[in-house]
Amino acid sequence: MSIIVEHEKRRREILEKALEAFMEEGYEDVTFQKIAQKCGITRTTLYIYYKNKREIFNSSIKQFLQILENNISEIKKETELSHTEKLILVMTVIIECLEENRPILSVVMNYLMISKGDIDPDYRVRRRTVRVRHILATMLIEGKKAGELRKSLNVKEANEMLYSFMETAVFRLVVLRRSSVQELKNAMKVAINNFSAS
Repeated sequence: MSIIVEHEKRRREILEKALEAFMEEGYEDVTFQKIAQKCGITRTTLYIYYKNKREIFNSSIKQFLQILENNISEIKKETELSHTEKLILVMTVIIECLEENRPILSVVMNYLMISKGDIDPDYRVRRRTVRVRHILATMLIEGKKAGELRKSLNVKEANEMLYSFMETAVFRLVVLRRSSVQELKNAMKVAINNFSAS
């Protein structure tokens, strides 16, 4: 049992160190050897855990998203907040996470732009964020059922609006290099308050 735990712990450590390397040097410039060096292990040892740089990169992004999903799932379970307050808090956490992790976003954006293959960037991003979108849709549905959100609220359109706030935050932080997206958070709060039945 402890061997499995140690193996998983080592995998997480590798992903953390690899993500640091990607943020420091960019996806293209990081090699398998550089990741091994950053982790203080040999390439041969690294191959025990991952088969190539792309697998490490995808796994590190997946780990990052999993932490975010866990945080917003905890907020979703909160019983002391109204559905509107939960939605605002979840979106605030997401946008602040994007702000705090601008270097990761830059690496992902670079990866999507240079990546060759048959899969387009929009599909890749949506595939990775499907669970976040599902959590938001569930929260909207629950808010409608509880009578806190307007009965006429179109869940699909509202979910798309919330997702567009995330996309806009990424664009402003990475492409426009804004230091803050506070005005976007303010706009998001107005939009969610407009979902309210009261």
